[in-house]
Amino acid sequence: MRLSRLIGPELRVLVEESPEELGALLDEIHPEDIADIMDEQSDDAAADLLQKLPTEYAARVFARLDEHRQEELASVMSVDSTALLAVEMDADERADFFSELPPAFSQTLLEKVEAIDPEAAEEVEELSRWSETSAGGLMTTEYVALGPGLTITQAMSEVRRLADETETLDTVYVVEKGDRIRGLLTLKDILLANPESQVKDVMHGPVISVPPRLDQEDVARKLAKYDLNTLPVVSAQGELLGVITSDDILDVMTEEQSEDVHKLGAVEPLSDGYFDTSQLTFIRKRAPWLLVLFFGGFMTTSAMQAFDGVLAAVAQLSFYVPMLISAGGNSGSQSSTLVIRGLAVGDIKASDWWRVLARELLQGMVLGALLAGLGVARVMIAGHGQHFAVLVAVTIVSIVVMGCVVGGMMPILLHRAGLDPATSSTPFIATLVDVLGILIYLSLAQVMLRTALETAKSFAFATG
Repeated sequence: MRLSRLIGPELRVLVEESPEELGALLDEIHPEDIADIMDEQSDDAAADLLQKLPTEYAARVFARLDEHRQEELASVMSVDSTALLAVEMDADERADFFSELPPAFSQTLLEKVEAIDPEAAEEVEELSRWSETSAGGLMTTEYVALGPGLTITQAMSEVRRLADETETLDTVYVVEKGDRIRGLLTLKDILLANPESQVKDVMHGPVISVPPRLDQEDVARKLAKYDLNTLPVVSAQGELLGVITSDDILDVMTEEQSEDVHKLGAVEPLSDGYFDTSQLTFIRKRAPWLLVLFFGGFMTTSAMQAFDGVLAAVAQLSFYVPMLISAGGNSGSQSSTLVIRGLAVGDIKASDWWRVLARELLQGMVLGALLAGLGVARVMIAGHGQHFAVLVAVTIVSIVVMGCVVGGMMPILLHRAGLDPATSSTPFIATLVDVLGILIYLSLAQVMLRTALETAKSFAFATG
């Protein structure tokens, strides 16, 4: 049972009857659990509860609600109450919140925030310059920066002074005039260093950093590659603009993985949860790809119609069509999934196309031979003869090799064209390989069963 369902009734009673005891309860409850309670309440009830919580705690709860829910509650609460919550939010979360609001309301709210805390309003405007999916859009300006000439004792005092104003204390950055970054210190470094030493003598370098326009997927890869808790965002001039924390990257990874899974299933990415998405939105997101795949089915039909004479002459050919094209579609889907994931995590680069091609060719031949053995056994059991068994074997190997190559190379081709490799979704690859598989099968049949086809046509002419 969710914790929110257990503590929800007690919390509501305290809010209504004993608000003075609320603080003691909140000390033992994570803001995420309160956010869960609000997700199960109406907008009015959730807004009322939010306004009765201590402002700093309420801001932490509000930040954990999804963006759509934040917008709904902001429209119910007064502008003044919303502004107080916004001021208490972390800088990056505050900027994300403002980016989702209607422009007119956002401007009004920003003016209220500016009246309460001019620095908070300035941070919103600064962070709003960058795309939400870039390093600049992920960063926070709430970090600790020290001058290189400070002693460790002075540095410790500065960290204590700024502790309540920063999102993370894991890493402290060293900057000189103009906020040019020179190095970094961990809290452990400061605690263990000689109190009389200077910061510049204890700091580490060079600093791993990212430019503000770098895409969030690349930011996530760099953070994971170097096993960092924070990643500084630095301008071309070396100016420290902000820092990205690992919790923000976890959100990015979840979001990117959701998008890729949706695309792999031939669905346009959804921004909300399954039950939070309207039926109309689902139809709008799913219909375009279904239409494309449906027209792909037309191509399969057209390919078979082009060989209707072959199919009519040797009726057994049609029996094996489902088995053969499924082998190609499945192998293509496997390869595309592996390559798309490899591109996403950085294991595969566009320049590796020839290595991917070689590996997929080899895998296709081995897997094709394995499946061909089973296919030949099926043909012989059915009593369709050795010539037909050879046709099925050669077709399976050819189709599986083709499926592996197409499935492996299509994502790389899209990546080199600057498109999301996940666009080459599994259903799209399967449909494309189905069409090519039909063409391979019936073309080989036309060549390899030429004698049988001519005999069948002669018989049809004689009896006609």
